[in-house]
Amino acid sequence: MHLVRFLTPGKAYTKPLRKFILLMTAFLFLVIGIAGPQVGTKLETVKRKGVDVIIALDVSNSMNAEDIKPSRLERAKQSISRLIDQMQGDRIGLIVFAGEAYTQLPITTDYGAAKLFLSTVNTNIVPTQGTAIGKAIDLAVSSFGNEDSSKKNKAIIVITDGENHEDDAVAAAKEAYKNNITVHTIGMGSVNGAPIPVYTNGQRTGFMQDNNGQTVITKIDEQTLAEIAQAGNGKFIRATNSDDGLSIIMKEINAMQKNEFGSKMFTDYADQFQYLLGAALFFLILEFLISEKRSRWMEELNLFGDGDEKK
Repeated sequence: MHLVRFLTPGKAYTKPLRKFILLMTAFLFLVIGIAGPQVGTKLETVKRKGVDVIIALDVSNSMNAEDIKPSRLERAKQSISRLIDQMQGDRIGLIVFAGEAYTQLPITTDYGAAKLFLSTVNTNIVPTQGTAIGKAIDLAVSSFGNEDSSKKNKAIIVITDGENHEDDAVAAAKEAYKNNITVHTIGMGSVNGAPIPVYTNGQRTGFMQDNNGQTVITKIDEQTLAEIAQAGNGKFIRATNSDDGLSIIMKEINAMQKNEFGSKMFTDYADQFQYLLGAALFFLILEFLISEKRSRWMEELNLFGDGDEKK
């Protein structure tokens, strides 16, 4: 060994090991950095501006009619989902109603939650059958809370076939508009109407019949829905198989006065990958700068205790 070192005095025998260690250390930091570690949390402030929209969706049995494909209710759910996709900073709530009205989703900016709750809606979700549009409007008005009623930044969208048998929906819409809440209506169904299918275990077993054994035909009540929209200073749109009418309603909503909902604080994990990638780069540069040949001044300093070479 002494002979080899004597014959190759410029060779540094420990530097390849050091270079290997540095290279492996850089590789380790690089792999961990690419994995994207997140440590601790950070706070961000988000200011939202938009309008408050509550959708009152009819889930009575008549909404199973298939004159609007695939059915009135399913088409309404598809339309609401597209409306949610178009929202930017707005808040949305969902009410379902038949003979009674219930809050399915309190007003929120969580669009993901809105779609999740929407997907669970069906005609069995409300135990009492009927079509209480007025109760749905009243519940929507109270769901807006005690915020400043002087601002015109609130809207109710009633989606139904309009066959109201329970209450005075026009009076409810007038009362809503007194609180600067606009009421829009979207009619689901055709003028000629359609029978109401009956399903058992997911299979159609026939159509709903009245007490006389006659097939029930459900038709859209355009006049009632138009009167409700007029009383609420809103728009009435009749949905068809080619147009659900939401584009017109969305234009009306976008034209409304925007309200700032205040600052919202939320936490998120703080990324740490940049520090690890920086460390990897440092060790790569260090490894590159180390030569496998012995430098004279390092040899004279003899920092690594190779004293036996001079013996």
